[in-house]
Amino acid sequence: MTPTPNGVEFHRSSDPDAVQPTLIEGLPGHGLVASIAVDQLTDQLELEQYGSIRSESFPPVASFADGLVQDTVRVYGGTDPDVLTLQSDVPIPEEAFADLSRCVLDELADDFSRAIFLAGAPAQSEEQRGEVTGAATTESLRGDLEAAGIELAVDSGAVGGVTGALVSACYQADVPAALLLVRADPRVPDPAAARSVIENALEPLVEFDVDTDELREQAEEIQRQKQQLAQQMQPQGQDQQEEPMQARGMFR
Repeated sequence: MTPTPNGVEFHRSSDPDAVQPTLIEGLPGHGLVASIAVDQLTDQLELEQYGSIRSESFPPVASFADGLVQDTVRVYGGTDPDVLTLQSDVPIPEEAFADLSRCVLDELADDFSRAIFLAGAPAQSEEQRGEVTGAATTESLRGDLEAAGIELAVDSGAVGGVTGALVSACYQADVPAALLLVRADPRVPDPAAARSVIENALEPLVEFDVDTDELREQAEEIQRQKQQLAQQMQPQGQDQQEEPMQARGMFR
């Protein structure tokens, strides 16, 4: 356990075997794209818990899995490839941004060579969903984005929330970091956009290969549910001969 003056603590579960790993952030945000993508990576790459982050500014929520209570903000790691992932079971409130950023810089920055942050952005059309653009804090990392075939974000813009706070903190501390902006459905969790950022950005950038069939199936199920909901919302009088369908939840 490593306490800091501001009350945030990093609890190390194990020593990292990875050599200069890449940190991939998967905190809840727009379309849950980052969370869905990084959950898939952690599962498919069989990453093990490396540590957890605690702070009084985090929501007072009890998280559990496999019959055991766990910290809501956790770090996982592995060596095939050399990666660390940062995940949370709950959205990070604004008052906790500074704590989390400080802990990442003070306790984790020496353990990774670069960081990749994921941010969902509203898709303006169905065709735009899954499009990925990138920006970097260093010239070298911008070159890595181009070499991986990731389109650079040439227009001016800004990213807020916890991801924006972390990217800003890394930039100001001269920690190499990349920001991947993913166009996603603004209304529901978007596993299709998560699948796109894995296949079209993370895999070529970090050089690994994972099975994303589960995300494709989730995306197809959500699309079916959206179509059913749209049919149910048709004006009464249409399709009078059809049996009305039962409403189904949009979230799994």
